[in-house]
Amino acid sequence: MRALTLWRNARLATLCGAEPWGWVEHGAVLTDGATIAWAGPQTDLPRDLLQVVDRDHDLGRALVTPGIVDCHTHLVYGGQRAREFELRLQGASYEEIARAGGGIRSTVAATRAASDESLFAAARRRALVLMAEGDTTVEIKSGYGLSLHDEGRCLGVARRLAAELPLTVRTSYLGAHALPPEFHGRPDDYITAVCEWMPQLQAAGLVDAVDAFCENIGFSPAQTRRVFETARSLGLPVKLHAEQLSDQGGAALAAGFEALSCDHLEHLNAQGIAAMRDAGTGAVLLPGAYYFLRETKLPPIAQLREHGVPIALATDHNPGSSPGLSLQLMINMACTLFRMTPEEAVRGVTQHAARALGLLERGTLAPGQRADFVVWDLEHPNELAYWFGHNPCRRVVFGGEERGQPQPPGKSVQ
Repeated sequence: MRALTLWRNARLATLCGAEPWGWVEHGAVLTDGATIAWAGPQTDLPRDLLQVVDRDHDLGRALVTPGIVDCHTHLVYGGQRAREFELRLQGASYEEIARAGGGIRSTVAATRAASDESLFAAARRRALVLMAEGDTTVEIKSGYGLSLHDEGRCLGVARRLAAELPLTVRTSYLGAHALPPEFHGRPDDYITAVCEWMPQLQAAGLVDAVDAFCENIGFSPAQTRRVFETARSLGLPVKLHAEQLSDQGGAALAAGFEALSCDHLEHLNAQGIAAMRDAGTGAVLLPGAYYFLRETKLPPIAQLREHGVPIALATDHNPGSSPGLSLQLMINMACTLFRMTPEEAVRGVTQHAARALGLLERGTLAPGQRADFVVWDLEHPNELAYWFGHNPCRRVVFGGEERGQPQPPGKSVQ
């Protein structure tokens, strides 16, 4: 039996159709369980559906957008790296800190030393901060365990978050994130291990996609190819940290495997852009990391636009290069630092972010889409790019039901 709920008297940014923003000034959304049954001008609502509505919500002319999607995070880790931030302010580079044993390796040590419960409690607090700003879908990468046991623990924490919170969580296996100390000087042997662990983690139901860090302080294109070949043999989609600090040709490599997305991309070249376009691979830009690392080389926004490559945005939440937990701030940063338009930025955390996760059934307000949307104390979606430092999120609908906000225990998000 159908259970229809009407959400009316709203301003809709549907992100559908030819109208900028997919704008509907006097709109309504009709949900059938966890699915949108209808969305559009309230006066066009079919009478036959209106007559069988079970619940009716007057939204008081508030703004409604699709649910917010954070398509690149590293939420599960132990410890923090404020001291490294201080060192960078004193002149040390990210690469120098990493080569001296800091960086990712320091977080690996803290993560390995943390209990499952402490990892979960910290990740839960971080997830709640994102959820309070309208996040309905979050991608979480591993990459701070760097052993079969600890990668499995981190991915298991991500799965537990999805089970215990009203939040969709997609997991990415990022074993090829850094070289752990027990494999010092043996990167090829470590890549062999990463590939051997992959089917075991998949069999345990922990992996939705596979990622790698292809960089001069990470792994080479040849090593990355081995990881992707294993993923392809298992039917797993791939993503890539590409061209963040240097041009390694990673984007073109990932596109050759029809990657869901390539992320960072400050040093992306024309060949990589063309390869991404031809493969349907999305771009994920991470303004928080760009800001926090005080980078100066901008991603090639104009060229990505010109080639029609979808541009998503994400927090890249991690303890070393982007400790922020606000996609609303990332929207503003994308506009101020990258000169994206407000509409591009909002599409980047909804429609294009969902696509970067392979989730085509969300990200817009249209019939057949999942009923995830946010009600904002705003009049127009361009305000999401304008305001920062406060939270205008009024209500969140997750799978057709209004979502209450679970309360954190009151500790920091470390």
